Amino acid sequence: MCLGIPGRIIERGDDRGLPMGVVDFGGVRRSCCLAYVADQVDVGDYVIVHVGFAISKVQESEARRTYESLREMSQLDELDWMRETADLGLAAFSQPEGPPAQHGGDA
Repeated sequence: MCLGIPGRIIERGDDRGLPMGVVDFGGVRRSCCLAYVADQVDVGDYVIVHVGFAISKVQESEARRTYESLREMSQLDELDWMRETADLGLAAFSQPEGPPAQHGGDA
Protein backbone atom coordinates (compact mmCIF):
# COMPACT_ATOMS: atom_id res chain seq x y z
CA MET A 1 0.00 0.00 0.00
CA CYS A 2 1.26 3.48 -0.84
CA LEU A 3 0.38 6.42 1.36
CA GLY A 4 0.75 10.10 0.57
CA ILE A 5 0.57 12.46 3.55
CA PRO A 6 -0.52 16.11 3.36
CA GLY A 7 1.83 18.79 4.61
CA ARG A 8 2.25 22.57 4.42
CA ILE A 9 5.20 24.08 2.55
CA ILE A 10 7.10 26.36 4.92
CA GLU A 11 10.23 27.02 2.84
CA ARG A 12 11.19 26.89 -0.83
CA GLY A 13 14.63 26.63 -2.31
CA ASP A 14 16.76 25.12 -5.00
CA ASP A 15 19.27 22.29 -4.85
CA ARG A 16 21.45 22.19 -7.98
CA GLY A 17 18.52 23.26 -10.15
CA LEU A 18 15.98 20.99 -8.46
CA PRO A 19 13.07 22.78 -6.74
CA MET A 20 13.04 21.75 -3.08
CA GLY A 21 11.12 22.75 -0.01
CA VAL A 22 10.61 22.12 3.67
CA VAL A 23 7.19 20.64 4.40
CA ASP A 24 5.54 20.62 7.82
CA PHE A 25 3.55 17.53 8.79
CA GLY A 26 1.93 18.63 12.04
CA GLY A 27 5.21 19.75 13.60
CA VAL A 28 7.46 17.24 11.86
CA ARG A 29 9.39 19.03 9.14
CA ARG A 30 11.09 17.31 6.24
CA SER A 31 12.92 18.26 3.09
CA CYS A 32 10.88 17.45 0.00
CA CYS A 33 11.32 17.61 -3.76
CA LEU A 34 8.83 20.03 -5.35
CA ALA A 35 9.69 19.29 -9.00
CA TYR A 36 6.29 17.80 -9.86
CA VAL A 37 4.37 20.79 -8.48
CA ALA A 38 6.90 23.64 -8.64
CA ASP A 39 4.80 25.87 -10.93
CA GLN A 40 1.62 25.30 -8.84
CA VAL A 41 2.72 25.88 -5.23
CA ASP A 42 4.22 28.45 -2.93
CA VAL A 43 5.03 28.78 0.77
CA GLY A 44 1.85 28.18 2.77
CA ASP A 45 0.30 25.79 0.26
CA TYR A 46 -0.54 22.18 1.10
CA VAL A 47 0.83 19.26 -0.88
CA ILE A 48 0.53 15.49 -0.80
CA VAL A 49 3.98 13.97 -0.23
CA HIS A 50 4.95 10.41 -1.08
CA VAL A 51 8.51 9.13 -0.48
CA GLY A 52 9.96 12.63 -0.35
CA PHE A 53 8.20 14.00 -3.44
CA ALA A 54 5.30 16.44 -3.46
CA ILE A 55 2.99 14.79 -5.98
CA SER A 56 0.00 17.17 -5.92
CA LYS A 57 -1.30 20.39 -4.46
CA VAL A 58 -4.36 20.18 -2.21
CA GLN A 59 -6.58 22.72 -0.51
CA GLU A 60 -6.25 23.15 3.26
CA SER A 61 -9.75 21.71 3.70
CA GLU A 62 -8.73 18.55 1.84
CA ALA A 63 -5.57 18.20 3.94
CA ARG A 64 -7.71 18.48 7.08
CA ARG A 65 -10.14 15.83 5.78
CA THR A 66 -7.21 13.53 5.04
CA TYR A 67 -5.91 13.83 8.61
CA GLU A 68 -9.43 13.20 9.92
CA SER A 69 -9.64 10.06 7.77
CA LEU A 70 -6.24 8.90 9.03
CA ARG A 71 -7.46 9.39 12.58
CA GLU A 72 -10.57 7.32 11.88
CA MET A 73 -8.52 4.59 10.20
CA SER A 74 -6.18 4.49 13.20
CA GLN A 75 -9.06 3.11 15.26
CA LEU A 76 -8.47 -0.22 13.51
CA ASP A 77 -6.10 -2.36 15.56
CA GLU A 78 -3.68 -3.00 12.72
CA LEU A 79 -3.33 0.72 11.96
CA ASP A 80 -2.46 2.06 15.44
CA TRP A 81 0.68 3.71 14.09
CA MET A 82 -1.49 6.17 12.12
CA ARG A 83 -3.07 7.78 15.18
CA GLU A 84 -0.06 9.93 16.13
CA THR A 85 0.43 11.16 12.55
CA ALA A 86 -3.26 12.08 12.24
CA ASP A 87 -3.40 13.77 15.65
CA LEU A 88 -0.28 15.85 14.95
CA GLY A 89 -1.57 16.85 11.53
CA LEU A 90 -4.94 17.97 12.88
CA ALA A 91 -3.34 19.83 15.81
CA ALA A 92 -1.29 21.88 13.35
CA PHE A 93 -4.47 23.45 11.97
CA SER A 94 -5.25 25.00 15.36
CA GLN A 95 -1.75 26.34 16.12
CA PRO A 96 -0.45 29.69 14.90
CA GLU A 97 2.68 29.65 12.79
CA GLY A 98 5.86 29.79 14.84
CA PRO A 99 9.51 30.05 13.99
CA PRO A 100 10.82 27.29 11.73
CA ALA A 101 12.04 24.21 13.57
CA GLN A 102 15.10 22.26 12.60
CA HIS A 103 14.47 19.67 9.94
CA GLY A 104 16.18 16.94 8.06
CA GLY A 105 15.65 13.74 6.14
CA ASP A 106 12.94 12.94 3.63
CA ALA A 107 9.23 12.46 4.23
